[in-house]
Amino acid sequence: MTINQISVFLENKSGRLAEVTRLLGDGGVNLRALTIADTADFGILRLIADDLNKALKILEDGGFTARVTEVIGVEVSDKPGGLAKVLDIFSKRGVNIEYIYASLERNKENAIIIFKVEDIDKGTKVLEENKFKIVSTW
Repeated sequence: MTINQISVFLENKSGRLAEVTRLLGDGGVNLRALTIADTADFGILRLIADDLNKALKILEDGGFTARVTEVIGVEVSDKPGGLAKVLDIFSKRGVNIEYIYASLERNKENAIIIFKVEDIDKGTKVLEENKFKIVSTW
């Protein structure tokens, strides 16, 4: 079970992030999770939208470059040490994490953490074997 994440390449200048979120909002797309990484010249906005195809169309029509990547959404206990449990298991099982970020929402008493791992199949298998709830939609 994976989630499709959209990566949007942005010029690192004032207003570009606002423009993307405004376009998606005006188009009726709800964001479930997001993060942004930047350099001096550009940024990469990574987001999970409630409607992947609609979001991609809006971004393309708005002149933005976007691509889709598979990530894993995991329910993690929203208590001290909750995230550490998942990270420890990944470490012990040799799952390389490329990046993580948190969802904008919670699911009951759990936080939803988004993981981009080097080997999606291995990461998913390790989580399932250790009885973590993998989230594909919310």
